[in-house]
This record gives sequence, C-alpha cells and structure tokens, in this order.
Amino acid sequence: MGSGDDALLAEQMAYYRAGAAEYDRPYAQRQDLQDLLTVTADLPIGEDVLELACGTGQWTTMLAARARSVTAVDAAAETLAIARSRAASPHVRFIQADMFGWQPPRRYDTVFFGFWLSHVPPVRLSDFWSTIAAALAPGGKAIFIDDGPAEAAREEILSERFSERSAPAAVRRLDDGSRYRIVKVFHDPRTLTDDLTALGWSAHIRTVAGKFIVGIAEPRPPHGSA
Repeated sequence: MGSGDDALLAEQMAYYRAGAAEYDRPYAQRQDLQDLLTVTADLPIGEDVLELACGTGQWTTMLAARARSVTAVDAAAETLAIARSRAASPHVRFIQADMFGWQPPRRYDTVFFGFWLSHVPPVRLSDFWSTIAAALAPGGKAIFIDDGPAEAAREEILSERFSERSAPAAVRRLDDGSRYRIVKVFHDPRTLTDDLTALGWSAHIRTVAGKFIVGIAEPRPPHGSA
C-alpha cells in the first residue's frame, strides 16, 4: 500500500543501511539501554518467536536464550550481517525482508519487536497489527519495547509535515555528517492501549525507567466466541 510516507520510509531505510556500523553505539554508551536488555527475562517469551526489525541482533540473543526457535527479520542487509555474527545459532533463522510487505509463512507463539513500533507511520498501524495477528498462534502474544514520550527530548524532531497523512519525523545524523529523516512516533501508553483496543487487541503497556514502554498484547477473541 502506498502512502505519503513512502519517501520518508525510504530515507529511514537508507539511514539504517548507512549507519549499521554505528547502530550499537547507544547500547554501549547508555546504562539505561543496557539495563533495558534484561527486561526480556521477565517477559512471557514463547517457544517459537518471530522478531520483527531485529537490527543488529541486540534483542535476538536475549530471545534465543529463552525460546526454542527465533526467526529474525530485518530489511537492511548491513544490520543483518552484524546480527548473524552476534546471534549465530542453529536455533536462529534470519530473513531479509521489507517490514511493510513481508507476510510470515507460519504462526508463532510470540511476535517481538524492539524499538520498531515508533518507526511505523500511524496510517500503517492497522495493517501492521493485522500482520502480527495473522502471525500469532492461538494464545500467542505480541511483545514490544520502545521509546516513550520522555525520550522525545533526545531527538531532533521535525516540525514540518510533508502531507496531511505524513508521519511524525525526526532527523538522525551519522559520523560522516550525512542527515536522514526517520519516522518517529512516541507512543503514550494510555493512548496506545486505546488504539490497540480499537483494533481488537487486549494490551497491557507499562513505562520502564520513566522513559521506555514495554507492552504485551493479545488479539481479543471474536465477540460471542467461547
């Protein structure tokens, strides 16, 4: 599905491809992110896990330690190369695919995505969650971790809108001085809970360390079903 965000999404992809070598720097520099990686120990990770937008595999290793299998998907070959090295395991499978066009070939007990939901344009949110619902086995859960509203202070937010349907955007800069726009939506837990309820999900979303959000969501059974 095309939208006014296509150019922005293309630029976002270019940023992650060009900046793969710099991707892990915040995890090395920020104690709060290092602490956040341990959150997975308390999350209901199922036996078979689908990880969306796995990046360089920071979360993949944590998931693999808990799951029977992990299928990790990302669109950027450059970040996937790092992830394959970091999370090399016969129980982890990597797939290069566009997050907005790929359809999972099977169902999983858990669909996990770390710091990806904030990069999904609002106009694509419904389709994104429909894809997740189709990927979940009965009783499965979607689990996500992301920046909350407090993290907006760290970003260079763009105030201009490129069309009425454009997503909120921020600017990221790389060491070589290059500048890229990315989609960046800072979801408030209460508002996101309401949005997911309207899309047919039951969600519990909490704030961690005052700045991150951690959510667990399940599709609600159809009205009247047992």
